[in-house]
Amino acid sequence: MTTPASLVDRHVGFVHALREAGLPVSPAEGLDAAHALMVVDLAERETLREAYAATLVKRPAHRPGFDLLFDLWFPPVIGGTQEGPEESTAESTAEGTAEGAAVVETAALPELPELRERLAELLMGDPADPAFREFARAMVGRFGQVQAAPGRQSWFSFPVLRALSPETLVARMLTAMLDERGGLPEKVARRHIARTIEAFTEAVASDVRRRIAEESGIEKIARSAVRPPIDQVDFLRASKDELARLRREVYPLARRLATRLSIRQKRGRRGRLDFRRTVRASLSTGGVPLTTHLRPPRPHRPELVVLCDASDSVSTFSHFTLLLTFALREQFTKVRAFAFVDTVDEITDLFAPGADVLDAIARLTETADIVRFGRTDYGHVFERFAERFPDAVGPRTSLLILGDARSNYQVPALGTLKRLAGQARHAYWLNPEPRARWDTGDSLATPYGSVVPMHECRNVAQLAAFVETLAS
Repeated sequence: MTTPASLVDRHVGFVHALREAGLPVSPAEGLDAAHALMVVDLAERETLREAYAATLVKRPAHRPGFDLLFDLWFPPVIGGTQEGPEESTAESTAEGTAEGAAVVETAALPELPELRERLAELLMGDPADPAFREFARAMVGRFGQVQAAPGRQSWFSFPVLRALSPETLVARMLTAMLDERGGLPEKVARRHIARTIEAFTEAVASDVRRRIAEESGIEKIARSAVRPPIDQVDFLRASKDELARLRREVYPLARRLATRLSIRQKRGRRGRLDFRRTVRASLSTGGVPLTTHLRPPRPHRPELVVLCDASDSVSTFSHFTLLLTFALREQFTKVRAFAFVDTVDEITDLFAPGADVLDAIARLTETADIVRFGRTDYGHVFERFAERFPDAVGPRTSLLILGDARSNYQVPALGTLKRLAGQARHAYWLNPEPRARWDTGDSLATPYGSVVPMHECRNVAQLAAFVETLAS
């Protein structure tokens, strides 16, 4: 393990780890954090945590990753991984499972009932009590080290939680809390117990990470333990849970996108000549109309047409963009949505008011005619779109194409795309693939990008940056 030699080294390593995890920390903010360390009590760990958070964390979504890294770089306990005589339990563990955690043989531990009783007392109390985390650390030392492979031991949360089984203590704790605190609603008691069990589970996981970091190095465990902030999760690799969290990012982006497109429409239009104001202004110059006055354009909400690739290769991206389309429906005068694989069909009705957006996405492949042979064909899609929906794109329309531009070596139909883009007021293409992969294999990113401006859009942060560029 590489241990930072000084507080300066630890500070530099911590800031670098935050950047590696995707948190936007500038050099100036790193210096601000260093200045903050000069005015806080370094012996107060939580004060130190908040000083760093105040100077380095910009969004609430970044806080979980920050806290995890802070616990690794500024652990509450630094030293050996053995903590007293209670930890001599090598005989009480079996061989590791496929996940690497061994099953704890708890029948041979006569003191286990007392440990569970102590855990129940702590879970009914305040998780901020120092004894809470001290107990979690002691239990990791007692049960957490198991044989992960022949001749190799490591630390895991699973055997600790399996040995103590905090979930099986709920009924006992609930009865005790209701008896001791007469009049306490059962719902409140259950919520408190669930919160403290979650806090204990996280305290165990935190100490396991700390011990692994001491043995294997902070940088190694940081790279594997810290997930990127939700706004930097790659659309093409997002899990089901991450997609659920991404839904919360959709509506603010939809409002900003509609506002930006509206601004561009207003800037791009010149109103008709206001003859009366022009003549009145010319009286001050002897009847010579040196200054012309125009009528302000009639304000209107823009119209939007969305063409979304729904093929398997970009399924998670299309899932998110269809959620975005659903949100955009409320921001535009008219939104028409079209999905495609190797042919195209309108899916606007699936997103009608009152529809369940997730149910609509699930029914997409069943009800929409978007597949002929099952291999993406952008050229045929553009030609079929122009043929079937000739009135979809007009002078008030913003055309938004969402896809990876991979057309399985089919004819690109650039002329048809150019005609569609020329009919629209604005046209944009968002590509979920890394720019380094554009034009590799069957990608037609550059040919299509020469017709419709193409933007890399791998995550919410890049989508937000694209929205911001529309106002420039």
